[in-house]
Amino acid sequence: MEELMQRRSDLAIEAVAQFIGEASGEIKGIVKQEETVDELIVTCIDVLKGYEKKIGKKAGRYLSIDTSQLGLDTADKLEQTRKVFSTELQKLLSYKKIKDDATCLIIGLGNEQITPDALGPMTVDNVIVTRHLYEMNLMEQDPDYREVSALVPGVMGLTGIETYDIIESVVKKVKPDFLVVVDALAARAVTRVNKMIQMTDTGISPGSGVGNRRRKIDEESLGIPVIAIGIPTVVDAVSVTHDTIDLLIKHLGRSLMSREDGRHDYSVLDDEKGEDVDLEVSDANVRKELLGKVGMLSKEEKRQLLAEVLTPAGHNLIVTPKSIDSEMEDLSRLISNALNVALHPRIAFSA
Repeated sequence: MEELMQRRSDLAIEAVAQFIGEASGEIKGIVKQEETVDELIVTCIDVLKGYEKKIGKKAGRYLSIDTSQLGLDTADKLEQTRKVFSTELQKLLSYKKIKDDATCLIIGLGNEQITPDALGPMTVDNVIVTRHLYEMNLMEQDPDYREVSALVPGVMGLTGIETYDIIESVVKKVKPDFLVVVDALAARAVTRVNKMIQMTDTGISPGSGVGNRRRKIDEESLGIPVIAIGIPTVVDAVSVTHDTIDLLIKHLGRSLMSREDGRHDYSVLDDEKGEDVDLEVSDANVRKELLGKVGMLSKEEKRQLLAEVLTPAGHNLIVTPKSIDSEMEDLSRLISNALNVALHPRIAFSA
């Protein structure tokens, strides 16, 4: 059951929250730094060697950009996020000592026939590829353009070939200096779906977030640096139910407090942004009165109980927002634009 609980999230920020919560600094094998850049919360997490098994994440650097405060509902906000995204990606490339003229292969993982899993292929559709121009001697070494190639390997259910085997073969033939892998991720919180961008130098295990773990695509297996970029597009029914119970407890708790104060304005939503505000009910007796024994459980205990109930019955479905079609267009364009600017750093971009 513990393995089940870990596999439902690809986000490092969710994995380390079980050990250090919202704290920053170096704690229990994790170094966490957080800052706000142009209304976006940027978190850098370094998982130290020797703590991988305990934390459930490979040792390395994880950068995340939380867009929930800003939102991505306008072209201006998408461009604002793109600027921060490009800058943080360039920092990660610099951290890995990847030079401006290093050749790159971009891999778009996922199934383009399934919308929430099509982030990788849709991103590749809009990246600037230049390798063929160099191969055909149509372009001399240009400081404004890096040599970039791209590949959408598909999924094993469609090709009959392990995704890693396709990538390994192409890497041996093309010989890029580094890889950028783009894939859709899974989250453990509904509030992070389509609102969190993660970059890491640890590579990726395709399908791990939904329990379909494939062979790892990383520096150890391929011999070159691998930068993985992803956005969570799905969440499981356990997480949806868990978050609903938490919201219900907060709502009922605020209702009780409002009545005691002679007020009735006990909405759990912020009027301006519609965000869930902090309404934790700290009184154990109140929680017990509201939901009995379930109200007394910790977050992880509630999650485990729900997994034990829903999973054997086959009800732990993987779900995605109903607006996923339009959001995937925006998110894939966001990633491709950020990649184009970060990989070709002297190119000016206009939305």
